[in-house]
Amino acid sequence: MLSKNKIRLIKSLDSKKAREETHLFIAEGGKSVIDLIKAFDCELLVATGEWLTEHGHLLNGCKEVIEAPHDDIRRASLLKNPQDVLAIFRQHDMQAAPQEVGRQLAIYLDNVQDPGNLGTILRLADWFGISHVACSPGCADIYNPKTVQATMGSLARVRVCTVAADDFFPPLSGKTPVYGTYMDGDNIYDRELSEHGIIIMGNEGNGISPATARYVTDRIAIPSMPHGDSHPESLNVAIATAITCSEFLRYRLAGHTGAMMRHTDKK
Repeated sequence: MLSKNKIRLIKSLDSKKAREETHLFIAEGGKSVIDLIKAFDCELLVATGEWLTEHGHLLNGCKEVIEAPHDDIRRASLLKNPQDVLAIFRQHDMQAAPQEVGRQLAIYLDNVQDPGNLGTILRLADWFGISHVACSPGCADIYNPKTVQATMGSLARVRVCTVAADDFFPPLSGKTPVYGTYMDGDNIYDRELSEHGIIIMGNEGNGISPATARYVTDRIAIPSMPHGDSHPESLNVAIATAITCSEFLRYRLAGHTGAMMRHTDKK
């Protein structure tokens, strides 16, 4: 049985103020909960008896586990279509590590405000093997339930931090290429790309802010193929991130393939 106090706690985590005060966040659905339980401290897990029977071996680290009928979960859930499990986790205190980030390909999000876009970008980063994503203070909350839901568990594998551009970029200056995505940048398909560096993705409506733009060393763009005189003004930031990351991966793989072919030719 799920008490009214527990339901009140769960629902309160829809509020950023409550998340900041408690340092907790909520995740719903089997995929997200199973992934996050491996990376975050689980304070409370609520699930149907059937789900607990199937996944009980994962729950040793949970502080509290409550079996509840689906109707109780539905009353507590923040989703329109509740699933068989939800859990409350303790937030990580994640800090940026510029030296480590500078040796890899990473993403900096500049005032990306839609939690769905933010969560999707974290999922994309996970897909493309990018383990570090830094967010400006103007971004959506990493632990917003909509962000967490959109990551589909990738929050467990991608290191995310919130850090101002003026604190994040100066330690990397002169050592790491910083790629800014613009409408009028150089065609990404014609550019040489580095295997390490920072990709900056800007705000949904305003792009990269002037405060962050001053750290850009390379301006890149995804060209459009307009039909006639009309075409969209821009791409959704999550879609643009997917295309950009895909091109970086393709370039890296093509470089490795070329190196292997040259090595084979010498034999």
